[in-house]
Amino acid sequence: MLLLLSAFAILPLLVPAVVARIGARAFYVTALLPLIAFGAAVAHAPQVLSGSIPHESYSWIPSLGIELSMRMDVLSWVMTLIVTGVGALVMLYCRWYFRGKTQGVGQFAAVLLAFAGAMYGLVLTDDIVMLVMFWEITSVLSYLLIGFYNMRGASRRAALQALLVTTLGGLVMLIGVVLFVVEAGTSSLSQILTDIPTGPVIDAALVLLLVGALSKSAIFPFHFWLPGAMAAPTPVSAYLHAAAMVKAGIYLIARFAPMYADSAPWRPIIITLGVFTMLLGGVQALRETDLKRLLAFGTVSQLGFLTVVLGYGTRDTALAGITLLIAHALFKSALFLVVGIIDRQLSTRNIDDLSGLGRRAPLLATCAIVAISSMAGVIPTIGFVGKEAALSALLTEAEGGSIWGLVALLGIVAGSVLTAAYGIRFVWGAFWTKKDADGRTKTPTEWPAPPIGFLTAPVVLGALTIAGGVASSVVGSALEKYADTAPFASDGVPAPEYTYHLALWHGLEPALGISIGTLLLGAAVFVFARKFGWERRRRVLPFTAGGVYNATLRVIARVAVVTTSSTQRGSLPVYVGTIFLVFVVAEGTALLANPAWQTDLALWQSPAQIVVAPIMIIAGIIAVRARKRYTGVVLVSVTGLGMVVLFATSGAPDLALTQVLIETVTLVAFALVLRRIPARLGDHNASVWPFARAVLAGAVGVTMAFVAIVATAAREAAPISVSFPELAYELGHGRNVVNVALVDIRGWDTMGELSVLILAATGVASLVFVTHRSDTLTQLTRPLPRVRDGRPLVETSSGSKPQTTGPIQQPRTWLLGGQRMRPESRSIVLEVIVRVLFHTIILVSLYLLFAGHNLPGGGFAGGLVAGMALVMRYVAGGRYELGVAAPTDAGRLLGIGMSLALACAIVPMFFGSDPLTSMVFEAEIPLLGHIEFVSSTIFDIGVYLVVIGLVLDVLRSLGAEVDRQTQQSRMRGVTTA
Repeated sequence: MLLLLSAFAILPLLVPAVVARIGARAFYVTALLPLIAFGAAVAHAPQVLSGSIPHESYSWIPSLGIELSMRMDVLSWVMTLIVTGVGALVMLYCRWYFRGKTQGVGQFAAVLLAFAGAMYGLVLTDDIVMLVMFWEITSVLSYLLIGFYNMRGASRRAALQALLVTTLGGLVMLIGVVLFVVEAGTSSLSQILTDIPTGPVIDAALVLLLVGALSKSAIFPFHFWLPGAMAAPTPVSAYLHAAAMVKAGIYLIARFAPMYADSAPWRPIIITLGVFTMLLGGVQALRETDLKRLLAFGTVSQLGFLTVVLGYGTRDTALAGITLLIAHALFKSALFLVVGIIDRQLSTRNIDDLSGLGRRAPLLATCAIVAISSMAGVIPTIGFVGKEAALSALLTEAEGGSIWGLVALLGIVAGSVLTAAYGIRFVWGAFWTKKDADGRTKTPTEWPAPPIGFLTAPVVLGALTIAGGVASSVVGSALEKYADTAPFASDGVPAPEYTYHLALWHGLEPALGISIGTLLLGAAVFVFARKFGWERRRRVLPFTAGGVYNATLRVIARVAVVTTSSTQRGSLPVYVGTIFLVFVVAEGTALLANPAWQTDLALWQSPAQIVVAPIMIIAGIIAVRARKRYTGVVLVSVTGLGMVVLFATSGAPDLALTQVLIETVTLVAFALVLRRIPARLGDHNASVWPFARAVLAGAVGVTMAFVAIVATAAREAAPISVSFPELAYELGHGRNVVNVALVDIRGWDTMGELSVLILAATGVASLVFVTHRSDTLTQLTRPLPRVRDGRPLVETSSGSKPQTTGPIQQPRTWLLGGQRMRPESRSIVLEVIVRVLFHTIILVSLYLLFAGHNLPGGGFAGGLVAGMALVMRYVAGGRYELGVAAPTDAGRLLGIGMSLALACAIVPMFFGSDPLTSMVFEAEIPLLGHIEFVSSTIFDIGVYLVVIGLVLDVLRSLGAEVDRQTQQSRMRGVTTA
């Protein structure tokens, strides 16, 4: 089972390539994996039905007790057969549904297969936390499937609606899961349902679980997302909204009902909402003229039916419910597939456009009639067997004095009448010969016969529907293992005199009479609705649940706008001032609340501090008084360079090296930005409230100083840093404590910092570039010559050209981009220096990268040095020279670097180690002697590439792109003049 789950996770990544190669026939390939999983479930049948439950487990997060565990009892086995069997048929159906189409089909096939895998994991997992994870994965994947036609606004809105509703329910359910895990002391679903914790906390957790289940299964008040999801392709509706996704909530109810149905909140919620949903969906289905929406509201109604029966929680209702679960998957999938064939062949699903189709497509009509018969409960289908069992079980409960049994019985009887009515309406609307407004028979609809392969899936489902009814006793003997986990009757109701078993014929019993009565009344309701034009009548209520949802979103949007406009005014001083004020008040209160401070102060630790600290203070004061922006930036850098001296004299050469590089790069970035804004701080943008700012700044400084004093003196235990040198050598195999800590001991922190750097680079680029990074890259490199035969480039009046004459008559080109710069901006001396030093600096950066594990350096410092080399090329040769120095997209460097870091975290897990576990490789090399290579060096290389990508992105956006925009503005000005 775990192996199949892994295949479901990996194979979807390969599907787009297969679709690109063989088109829609790739669905034959995607159907293989669900078929294999179906075959594996069938092979497990003897073991499951004998009570020997297959179980596989892999410890995923041992510290939290979370396991990737798979357990196949009867309920999971049935759900697995449905998910994989119907999934395979739908994928085979897709081969014909998407015949001749290419756009988006590869992604659709991959997501559909991944969704099948997520459902496979959801119904088999024995860890309730993992169940929540699979639950949310299905929500995300269903969003992609529903929104397949992403160019249509209706599809995008329907996908977002389904995602918001089901995800909100999933988040509420997560809280319930946490409560269950805390109360039960385990995340094992089987253990929770064996020990059965109880109490008020568990009752609250049950309500939260039901919110998630009801939202997933489209039960009122969450029912409105399902009809909207009909904007999806028909195979999605046949799989997600008939056999898979909506069954997730039903599955969760079926899992908990046998143990918790008698708890206080369970039956009132389940039966009230289930019955109302069944009636609401049935009434609305009679109004629909679109066959697919008719089935959608019918599905809502049937889900309410399943919720009531499976959620009632007695032995006989459990048996009836799981039978109806199978029946619903078969008949509703078949009906959706039938509608898909009609829509694909005729490009319409409207009842008014169809007439006489039953005579022209008899096989299709037969499949539909069989499916509708099962839905309405007509013998000999499996739907009839399940419906009769449900009526018999609830009748027994009602006769035994159960109020909720009586409510459930009356509710499903009324709902069954509506089911028969809209079932007849579907057959009439799709296949009957109709008359126009004048009473004349409509011309039969032309029917282009579909390929026989297109009909395979609904034919198979229809055949299984009848076979299940005929073999109901065999089916029942398999399903009774699940039913026997529930009590024979609810609290206060005597147990039935005999044990109910599934059978196609129980004789002339009350349940049979009720079932026949619902069919006759359903036919009468259909005739009545047709005669009085129910579909054209005004709604009972002036609003719908979908309207309430949209109104809620509008209210949220308006509140967000009001909140944002009142707090986010675009003033950076206000934002920073608010943060500082909160800091002073919060930390000051904490300091004053406990005046028992301990201080351990020394005026200085080294003579350098006596010299450097006053310089930093004076530079800070002068920076505040500076009237030019660049002057202020340089003076602020003085404080940073002062920190370099303090680090260097305090035994932290790594920090000193990194700090000086950061200060240099930051100064360059400031210089690039300051080119586009006025040099002086004028009166129109002068600081307001200078005295208040000064007081706040002083308060921040004083507060921070006291925090540092109190925090450093409050330590009671020995700091962990004392053990860092030993840990660095023994665990990280390096003597540079700082570097080993970054890439090994606290590698997760470094990975988070890499993510922040990538987000910062992307943010800077998105603010400057009109479209994306690569647009400007081509403009940077395209005008430059390329010489492949080794001839030197010389400067000519028309730019740099390959040398064609023997003796050199023109001066050699030092930097290719130099000729593109304006003459007054060129410096030959600078070009020569850069040409001479660039490669040396790159070598130094590589040395720092690989030596950093034992000596000062590392990926961060090495990347900054390489970035400084790129800065030199840009300053000397302009934006074209930057394109020559780094003829690649910065995004690629960022992505490759992050991928290497992630690989260092993921790969050790395949060998049973913790993420980011380092491995050391040692060897004796002739001439070189003993060498060691630590796998964390790969992580450091990732850091190196990310830093280079960040610097390159800053240079491309704030430098090269700003240059290009300035040049275009200048050219437009010249043209206008």
